[in-house]
Amino acid sequence: MQAGSKTIYIFLLSIVFVFLFLAALYESWSVPFSVLLAVPIGAFGAILTLTFIPTLSDNVYAQIGLITLIGLAAKNAILIVEFAKERVDQGEELIKATLDAVSLRLRPILMTSLAFIFGVLPLVLATGAGAVARRTIGFTVFGGMLAATSLAIFIVPVLFVLISKLSYGRKRLEFLKAHRAELAERQRKISATNIDPTLEFDLKNKIE
Repeated sequence: MQAGSKTIYIFLLSIVFVFLFLAALYESWSVPFSVLLAVPIGAFGAILTLTFIPTLSDNVYAQIGLITLIGLAAKNAILIVEFAKERVDQGEELIKATLDAVSLRLRPILMTSLAFIFGVLPLVLATGAGAVARRTIGFTVFGGMLAATSLAIFIVPVLFVLISKLSYGRKRLEFLKAHRAELAERQRKISATNIDPTLEFDLKNKIE
């Protein structure tokens, strides 16, 4: 009972750390939720896989696999959200930026996810001494990554659009769209001179 409660605390602590890192990356408290909400999809796939394989149980090895899935499931969502947010901040329309991000990031997501899925097949097909432990970790991650890859690429963009509309607000989105050329020029200068963006003029102050 005590071990089970500790596992919950470890799982929650892992999610909190991922959220804080994403909040620092995106400089937003709301956008990271579009990434973190992909984690339950991976966990659902893992639990479903363990349920349909009676020889496996929810032991410490399955819990290790679930914690691993936090980073693996978030990784796919980060590829989409990071690119889409950059486009939105440069003044591109929200839905168009999201669709562009999905189309451009689809191949990297599939390549990295399939490489990982095929990489855990030796664990899934393990035999001999200690096979149950290896198979438990393997099936947990295998099922979770299948679900995160096949479902998250459809759910994460929708979550990003909804959360971004709430986070940015209509006024700010219209402002970014209206000043798209100016924002693009600013980004070009920053990239060319490698100057810290905080040292450049901040267009966000004009909203206030």
